[in-house]
Amino acid sequence: MSLTFILWVAALQMAAMSLIMAGGWLLQRRTGNSGFVDAAWTFGLGAVGAASALLVLPGGDGPTARQTIVAALVAAWSVRLGTHIVQRTRTIADDPRYAALMNDWGAEAPRRLFVFLQQQAIASLPLALTIFVAAQNPAPFSRVQDWLGLFVIVAGIAGEGLSDRQLRRFVATRKEGARVCDIGLWRWSRHPNYFFEWMFWLAFPLFAIDFSGSYPWGWLALVGPALMYGLLVHVSGVPPLE
Repeated sequence: MSLTFILWVAALQMAAMSLIMAGGWLLQRRTGNSGFVDAAWTFGLGAVGAASALLVLPGGDGPTARQTIVAALVAAWSVRLGTHIVQRTRTIADDPRYAALMNDWGAEAPRRLFVFLQQQAIASLPLALTIFVAAQNPAPFSRVQDWLGLFVIVAGIAGEGLSDRQLRRFVATRKEGARVCDIGLWRWSRHPNYFFEWMFWLAFPLFAIDFSGSYPWGWLALVGPALMYGLLVHVSGVPPLE
């Protein structure tokens, strides 16, 4: 796999995510609910990631088992999380994080939201490329680290799903005055859903990296979990919720 091909894929991924987030902006303008923006991002990244995972390299014979497995796992993550976000969004008037930004921006809110969402599209590129390089590893899907990666990614999806269900149950049944979820996994962590989201992305370097040196592009997959950790812990995850 050449650098030229990677750059070509990156350009396609960037264009697709830019269009998807523009669609998310239009959806927000029509509904007045910014929560649907996150659903657009999740479904969009899932679609772009799965599609690029299945790309056949020039001269290739077709999607390999690794490509098919990675694409299926990314699709499962996207559908699960995206559906959860849509269900949550339908129960609120607006996402409080976006609402605060819109309030701060004032009359400039529509334009600045569009720019903000395009910045999200740019930030998605390392994640989409992480999926791509993990899927394109030419090694057969039979290594011990591949099975470890499969365990990590399934545990991440399942753990995040369990965390979300426990939080929904707390909100639906909480007693008056109860403000902090402290049931199930939330008893042990302030943000178990974010932990498992990061865990999901940690699996891709296991799929991608070949310690024999025959696939140097696999090391690019480290960028995805590093970026997601930074976003969740320092930018759009923990800080606004805390």
